Amino acid sequence: MTQPRKPLEPGTLVGGYELLKPIGKGGFSLIYLALDLDCGDEVVLKEYLPDKLATRDHRGRLIPADAAHALTLERGRKLFFLEAKALASVHHPNIVQVRDFFLANATAYLVMQYERGKNLGRYVKARRGGLSATFLLGVFLPILDALAMLHRGSTVHLDVKPSNIHLRYGNAPILLDLGAVHSLTAGRPQRGQIITPGFSPVEQYYKRGDIGPWTDVYAVGASMRNCMDGKTPPPAVDRHSNDTLIPATIQFRDRYPTFLLEAVDWAMQMEPGRRPQDARELLESLRRSASDLHSGDLAEARNKTRDADDPAVPPG
Repeated sequence: MTQPRKPLEPGTLVGGYELLKPIGKGGFSLIYLALDLDCGDEVVLKEYLPDKLATRDHRGRLIPADAAHALTLERGRKLFFLEAKALASVHHPNIVQVRDFFLANATAYLVMQYERGKNLGRYVKARRGGLSATFLLGVFLPILDALAMLHRGSTVHLDVKPSNIHLRYGNAPILLDLGAVHSLTAGRPQRGQIITPGFSPVEQYYKRGDIGPWTDVYAVGASMRNCMDGKTPPPAVDRHSNDTLIPATIQFRDRYPTFLLEAVDWAMQMEPGRRPQDARELLESLRRSASDLHSGDLAEARNKTRDADDPAVPPG
């Protein structure tokens, strides 16, 4: 039986950082709040420790949970490190900044800027959806611009969802969790697919699925819809066999501008070829439609929904 992953203890020193506390985990990693001992900044430190494949020895070093996983674990560790190295060169105001990466404890670490604010996923849950059209455009246009930059570099995020979007003060968004980011020039992801039911499109569920920028586009559409009604969309595999999801243009037609609803439905098409083919295509369509609106139209749309600019909901 595989032992559960155990975080390193607070106070542990790793590569010039002191761990303060664990703050999260993903399928391939554990996440800590840490202190940079050189400058005193608080940072987010991500440790490669894949669930079910790895555990620790008595010294805290990563070891295979089973001898059969050794090769897979080593390959995943190398990919994690190489992709962290590549991400350190990515600079965009709406993508979390990678500050450092290093090897220690027989595994790899990624160090990211720590940003104060609130998590969009928790905010949507607390508000039960109903976020205004103005709010959605203010969040997702910058996120699409960030994804467009990744896509131009033949890179996909593969885990876009509200809980991976952080809102700084003033609701300026930052795209988080770069642990799933993958370069398309390296072929299909080899660490295994990260899947978030409701936000991952159908191609992510299959080894031979057609992964590309359109995969992130679906996740953006699903995230926008989640902001509208507060509900996680049905898993794409369920929609693939029996699609009962009511189009946004029908479900929310009295609450949001038509162009915004059409964008959500377009992005959430089941067939990859029927979606915008990258973030830039969806971004440009939204920008054109938004610029064509008179200010009164957006004001009317804002009045149909609850104001999203009230005091921030504190992180849970």
